[in-house]
This record gives sequence, C-alpha cells and structure tokens, in this order.
Amino acid sequence: MLTFTDKARERVLSFIEQEETPVALRVAVQAGSPLAPQYELTLVDESDREAGDTVVDAGGFKVYVDEESAQKLEGATVSWVESLHGGGFQVENPNVKPLGSQPPSGELAERISEVIETHINPAVAMHGGRIGLVDVQDDVVYVQLAGGCQGCGMATVTLKQGVERMLKQMFPQIREVVDVTDHARGSNPYYQASK
Repeated sequence: MLTFTDKARERVLSFIEQEETPVALRVAVQAGSPLAPQYELTLVDESDREAGDTVVDAGGFKVYVDEESAQKLEGATVSWVESLHGGGFQVENPNVKPLGSQPPSGELAERISEVIETHINPAVAMHGGRIGLVDVQDDVVYVQLAGGCQGCGMATVTLKQGVERMLKQMFPQIREVVDVTDHARGSNPYYQASK
C-alpha cells in the first residue's frame, strides 16, 4: 500500500528513538489544492489507533492511515529529500494526476466547455483574450486565461463578475471557478494596473 525509501525509514526511526513512549507514524492526505495535495506525517501514541485505520508495517515502525487517505495512498512512496533549506519528507503518489494533465471529460465538462467557447470567449476576444477549460473536479471549474487576459489587472474581475457568474447561473451545481493561470508570464495584458 504505502512504502518508505531506506532514507525515509531511517529518518522516521531516528525521530521515534527520541520519544519516551511507543509511537507510530500517522500519514494522512489533507484536503487542499488539487494542484498539489498536502500530506501530513505525524508521530502519534501507539494507542491512538482509530477504528477503520489501516496499519502498515514499515520495517521497524507502524504506520496508521485513515480509511479515506488509504484509498488515495495506494502505491505511494514516502522518501526523504535534502535541499538547500534542509530536508523533508516527500510523497510520490501515482494516484494524483496533475490538474490539466488530461483533457476534461464528462457531460458537465463538455457543457461548460461549450458555454466558454460560444458565450464567454467571443466577449473576451474583443480584448485579445481567451479562456480555456482545464478541468472540472468536485463541482469546481478550473480555467486558464491566455492572450490579453493573462497578466491583465482586471482578470479577477472578469473571472468573478463575468465567467463565474455566468457559469453558476447556467450550472447551479458549480461551487466555484478557479483561475490556474500563471499571470506573471503574461506578455501582452489588456489592462495593466498602474505602478
């Protein structure tokens, strides 16, 4: 289910040795951005095992994984990485596909894409912009702005007042529209805020 590299195992064991009572490692997937899931690794008392936890023998210590996280961590590897700023655990998870790595699919995504192409893009094209559907996950729509919209000082207004409002009216199940554009790379924004 969940494996540890030798270096990661050594680091966990070194932390456990500093504890006075028997401890286990709890690993959980935190709710966060689909662009970069957050993983929480915490030493807990061995008696803190909860009903429904999966228990993994990691070679010298036990790992507790809650039921929801267990499904998301199937096949994941925990490693220890060193950087200029110190070291830390890194989780390589084959279950996490980066947002936009596959074309949006499903009926809702197709309908949203059609609205963007037929209603929204003609309006933003007047300012040299374009909006593309990146993905739809859990009733959240992820879009990327390009052309005159990328780096535009009014992009947030366009997104919230125009795009999000229109999409929510047409698709009430949508909770939010999120802009995943790298606006710092915009080379010809329609509107630049004064400095």
